Amino acid sequence: MGKRGPKPKGKVDIRWSSDFSYAIGLLVTDGSLSKNGRHINLTSKDLEMIKNFLRALKVDAHIGRKSNGANKERRYYVVQIGDVLFFNFLKTIGLMPNKTKVIREVTVPQKYFRDFLRGHFDGDGSVYSYFDPRWRSSFMFYSSFVSASKNHINWLRSLIFKNVGTAGNISRAQGTSCYQLKYAKKESIGIFRFMYYKRSVRCLSRKRLKVEKILSILHKLDGRKVRARCLMSKRGCCN
Repeated sequence: MGKRGPKPKGKVDIRWSSDFSYAIGLLVTDGSLSKNGRHINLTSKDLEMIKNFLRALKVDAHIGRKSNGANKERRYYVVQIGDVLFFNFLKTIGLMPNKTKVIREVTVPQKYFRDFLRGHFDGDGSVYSYFDPRWRSSFMFYSSFVSASKNHINWLRSLIFKNVGTAGNISRAQGTSCYQLKYAKKESIGIFRFMYYKRSVRCLSRKRLKVEKILSILHKLDGRKVRARCLMSKRGCCN
Protein backbone atom coordinates (compact mmCIF):
# COMPACT_ATOMS: atom_id res chain seq x y z
CA MET A 1 0.00 0.00 0.00
CA GLY A 2 1.26 3.47 -0.85
CA LYS A 3 1.73 6.16 1.71
CA ARG A 4 -1.34 8.15 2.52
CA GLY A 5 -1.12 11.90 2.13
CA PRO A 6 -1.63 14.27 5.04
CA LYS A 7 -5.18 14.78 6.22
CA PRO A 8 -6.70 18.08 5.09
CA LYS A 9 -6.77 20.82 7.72
CA GLY A 10 -9.89 22.89 8.04
CA LYS A 11 -9.90 26.67 8.27
CA VAL A 12 -13.41 26.78 9.70
CA ASP A 13 -14.17 25.59 13.22
CA ILE A 14 -17.17 23.36 12.54
CA ARG A 15 -19.10 23.72 15.77
CA TRP A 16 -22.66 24.93 16.06
CA SER A 17 -23.10 28.30 17.73
CA SER A 18 -25.09 31.49 17.22
CA ASP A 19 -22.46 32.93 14.88
CA PHE A 20 -21.87 29.67 12.99
CA SER A 21 -25.61 29.21 12.38
CA TYR A 22 -25.92 32.83 11.22
CA ALA A 23 -23.14 32.22 8.68
CA ILE A 24 -24.94 29.11 7.40
CA GLY A 25 -28.05 31.24 6.82
CA LEU A 26 -26.00 33.67 4.73
CA LEU A 27 -24.53 30.80 2.69
CA VAL A 28 -27.97 29.35 1.97
CA THR A 29 -29.09 32.65 0.47
CA ASP A 30 -26.03 34.38 -1.00
CA GLY A 31 -23.39 31.66 -0.96
CA SER A 32 -22.29 29.01 -3.44
CA LEU A 33 -20.28 25.80 -3.43
CA SER A 34 -17.86 25.26 -6.30
CA LYS A 35 -17.84 22.09 -8.36
CA ASN A 36 -14.23 21.35 -7.39
CA GLY A 37 -15.34 20.15 -3.97
CA ARG A 38 -13.21 22.65 -2.08
CA HIS A 39 -14.23 26.30 -2.35
CA ILE A 40 -17.10 28.14 -0.69
CA ASN A 41 -18.01 31.62 -1.97
CA LEU A 42 -20.16 34.44 -0.65
CA THR A 43 -21.11 37.41 -2.84
CA SER A 44 -22.96 40.56 -1.82
CA LYS A 45 -23.28 44.26 -2.57
CA ASP A 46 -23.08 44.84 1.16
CA LEU A 47 -19.56 44.88 2.58
CA GLU A 48 -20.87 44.57 6.13
CA MET A 49 -22.46 41.22 5.23
CA ILE A 50 -19.15 39.88 3.94
CA LYS A 51 -17.35 41.04 7.08
CA ASN A 52 -20.07 39.57 9.31
CA PHE A 53 -19.68 36.25 7.50
CA LEU A 54 -15.92 36.11 8.04
CA ARG A 55 -16.18 37.19 11.67
CA ALA A 56 -18.92 34.64 12.34
CA LEU A 57 -16.70 31.85 11.02
CA LYS A 58 -13.56 33.34 12.60
CA VAL A 59 -11.78 33.19 9.24
CA ASP A 60 -9.39 35.69 7.69
CA ALA A 61 -9.75 35.84 3.89
CA HIS A 62 -9.25 38.34 1.09
CA ILE A 63 -12.35 40.33 0.09
CA GLY A 64 -12.41 40.96 -3.65
CA ARG A 65 -14.66 42.85 -6.05
CA LYS A 66 -16.55 41.56 -9.07
CA SER A 67 -19.01 42.65 -11.72
CA ASN A 68 -22.25 40.94 -12.61
CA GLY A 69 -23.57 40.22 -16.10
CA ALA A 70 -23.15 42.86 -18.80
CA ASN A 71 -22.40 45.59 -16.27
CA LYS A 72 -18.61 45.77 -15.95
CA GLU A 73 -18.70 47.92 -12.82
CA ARG A 74 -17.42 45.93 -9.86
CA ARG A 75 -20.33 46.56 -7.55
CA TYR A 76 -20.20 43.25 -5.69
CA TYR A 77 -17.95 42.09 -2.87
CA VAL A 78 -16.86 38.46 -2.90
CA VAL A 79 -14.96 36.23 -0.51
CA GLN A 80 -13.77 32.66 -1.08
CA ILE A 81 -12.81 30.06 1.50
CA GLY A 82 -10.91 26.96 0.50
CA ASP A 83 -11.78 24.24 3.03
CA VAL A 84 -12.53 20.63 2.03
CA LEU A 85 -13.78 19.68 5.49
CA PHE A 86 -16.19 22.62 5.69
CA PHE A 87 -17.31 21.98 2.10
CA ASN A 88 -18.14 18.35 2.89
CA PHE A 89 -19.90 19.36 6.10
CA LEU A 90 -22.13 21.79 4.19
CA LYS A 91 -23.15 18.96 1.87
CA THR A 92 -24.20 16.82 4.82
CA ILE A 93 -26.62 19.50 6.09
CA GLY A 94 -28.32 20.15 2.75
CA LEU A 95 -26.18 22.54 0.66
CA MET A 96 -24.69 21.61 -2.70
CA PRO A 97 -23.26 23.18 -5.90
CA ASN A 98 -25.91 24.89 -8.05
CA LYS A 99 -28.28 24.81 -5.09
CA THR A 100 -30.46 27.78 -6.03
CA LYS A 101 -33.52 25.90 -7.31
CA VAL A 102 -32.97 22.49 -5.75
CA ILE A 103 -32.10 23.17 -2.11
CA ARG A 104 -34.61 21.70 0.31
CA GLU A 105 -34.24 21.34 4.07
CA VAL A 106 -31.14 22.49 5.93
CA THR A 107 -30.16 20.56 9.03
CA VAL A 108 -29.80 23.15 11.77
CA PRO A 109 -30.03 22.41 15.52
CA GLN A 110 -33.32 23.62 16.96
CA LYS A 111 -31.41 25.73 19.48
CA TYR A 112 -29.83 27.79 16.70
CA PHE A 113 -32.63 28.03 14.17
CA ARG A 114 -33.33 31.66 15.12
CA ASP A 115 -29.72 32.56 14.27
CA PHE A 116 -29.92 30.70 10.97
CA LEU A 117 -33.18 32.52 10.20
CA ARG A 118 -31.56 35.89 10.91
CA GLY A 119 -28.78 35.04 8.44
CA HIS A 120 -31.39 33.99 5.89
CA PHE A 121 -33.21 37.28 6.45
CA ASP A 122 -30.02 39.33 6.07
CA GLY A 123 -29.24 37.48 2.84
CA ASP A 124 -32.53 37.38 0.93
CA GLY A 125 -35.08 38.80 3.35
CA SER A 126 -36.71 42.21 3.38
CA VAL A 127 -38.90 44.48 5.48
CA TYR A 128 -40.87 47.51 4.33
CA SER A 129 -43.54 49.80 5.69
CA TYR A 130 -45.94 52.52 4.56
CA PHE A 131 -48.96 54.56 5.63
CA ASP A 132 -52.16 53.52 3.92
CA PRO A 133 -53.78 56.78 2.69
CA ARG A 134 -57.25 55.19 2.81
CA TRP A 135 -57.25 55.00 6.58
CA ARG A 136 -56.29 57.54 9.24
CA SER A 137 -53.04 56.57 11.01
CA SER A 138 -53.00 53.21 9.22
CA PHE A 139 -49.40 52.06 9.38
CA MET A 140 -48.66 48.87 7.48
CA PHE A 141 -45.50 46.79 7.41
CA TYR A 142 -44.43 43.42 6.05
CA SER A 143 -41.43 41.13 6.29
CA SER A 144 -40.51 38.45 3.79
CA PHE A 145 -38.08 35.67 2.90
CA VAL A 146 -37.27 34.71 -0.68
CA SER A 147 -35.98 31.56 -2.39
CA ALA A 148 -35.96 30.15 -5.92
CA SER A 149 -36.70 26.72 -4.45
CA LYS A 150 -40.33 26.02 -3.57
CA ASN A 151 -39.32 23.07 -1.41
CA HIS A 152 -36.97 25.25 0.59
CA ILE A 153 -39.46 28.06 1.13
CA ASN A 154 -42.09 25.52 2.24
CA TRP A 155 -39.60 24.06 4.72
CA LEU A 156 -38.71 27.52 6.03
CA ARG A 157 -42.38 28.33 6.48
CA SER A 158 -42.99 25.14 8.48
CA LEU A 159 -40.05 25.84 10.82
CA ILE A 160 -41.12 29.44 11.40
CA PHE A 161 -44.64 28.24 12.20
CA LYS A 162 -43.25 25.65 14.61
CA ASN A 163 -41.09 28.20 16.43
CA VAL A 164 -43.10 31.42 16.21
CA GLY A 165 -46.65 30.24 15.46
CA THR A 166 -47.10 32.42 12.37
CA ALA A 167 -48.18 30.94 9.05
CA GLY A 168 -47.41 33.68 6.54
CA ASN A 169 -48.29 33.47 2.87
CA ILE A 170 -46.31 32.10 -0.09
CA SER A 171 -46.55 33.68 -3.53
CA ARG A 172 -44.41 34.32 -6.58
CA ALA A 173 -42.11 37.29 -6.11
CA GLN A 174 -43.15 39.96 -8.62
CA GLY A 175 -41.03 39.99 -11.77
CA THR A 176 -38.98 36.94 -10.78
CA SER A 177 -39.19 33.16 -10.74
CA CYS A 178 -38.63 33.13 -6.98
CA TYR A 179 -41.05 32.33 -4.18
CA GLN A 180 -41.79 34.85 -1.45
CA LEU A 181 -42.80 33.96 2.10
CA LYS A 182 -44.54 37.05 3.43
CA TYR A 183 -45.69 38.08 6.90
CA ALA A 184 -47.91 41.00 7.88
CA LYS A 185 -47.92 43.24 10.94
CA LYS A 186 -48.46 41.08 14.05
CA GLU A 187 -46.75 38.07 12.47
CA SER A 188 -43.70 40.15 11.64
CA ILE A 189 -43.36 41.40 15.22
CA GLY A 190 -43.21 37.80 16.43
CA ILE A 191 -40.50 36.99 13.92
CA PHE A 192 -38.49 40.10 14.83
CA ARG A 193 -38.56 39.12 18.51
CA PHE A 194 -37.51 35.59 17.62
CA MET A 195 -34.54 36.62 15.46
CA TYR A 196 -33.26 39.58 17.51
CA TYR A 197 -33.51 37.90 20.88
CA LYS A 198 -30.65 39.80 22.46
CA ARG A 199 -28.60 42.93 21.82
CA SER A 200 -25.34 41.20 20.96
CA VAL A 201 -26.50 38.95 18.11
CA ARG A 202 -24.64 39.40 14.84
CA CYS A 203 -26.74 40.96 12.10
CA LEU A 204 -26.88 43.37 9.20
CA SER A 205 -27.22 46.78 10.85
CA ARG A 206 -29.24 48.48 8.09
CA LYS A 207 -32.01 45.84 8.31
CA ARG A 208 -32.02 45.94 12.07
CA LEU A 209 -32.34 49.74 11.92
CA LYS A 210 -35.39 49.46 9.63
CA VAL A 211 -37.02 47.10 12.12
CA GLU A 212 -36.30 49.49 15.00
CA LYS A 213 -37.79 52.43 13.09
CA ILE A 214 -40.92 50.46 12.27
CA LEU A 215 -41.47 49.48 15.90
CA SER A 216 -40.80 53.05 17.03
CA ILE A 217 -43.51 54.38 14.69
CA LEU A 218 -45.90 51.65 15.83
CA HIS A 219 -45.26 52.54 19.45
CA LYS A 220 -46.07 56.22 18.85
CA LEU A 221 -49.24 55.44 16.88
CA ASP A 222 -50.60 52.84 19.27
CA GLY A 223 -49.85 54.87 22.36
CA ARG A 224 -48.59 51.75 24.14
CA LYS A 225 -45.25 50.05 24.61
CA VAL A 226 -44.41 47.40 22.04
CA ARG A 227 -42.32 44.80 23.79
CA ALA A 228 -39.50 44.55 21.35
CA ARG A 229 -36.86 43.76 23.98
CA CYS A 230 -33.48 44.73 22.54
CA LEU A 231 -34.97 45.96 19.27
CA MET A 232 -35.58 49.42 20.67
CA SER A 233 -31.98 49.75 21.81
CA LYS A 234 -30.11 52.78 20.50
CA ARG A 235 -26.95 50.72 20.30
CA GLY A 236 -26.08 48.71 17.23
CA CYS A 237 -26.22 44.92 17.32
CA CYS A 238 -23.35 43.97 15.06
CA ASN A 239 -19.87 43.24 16.35
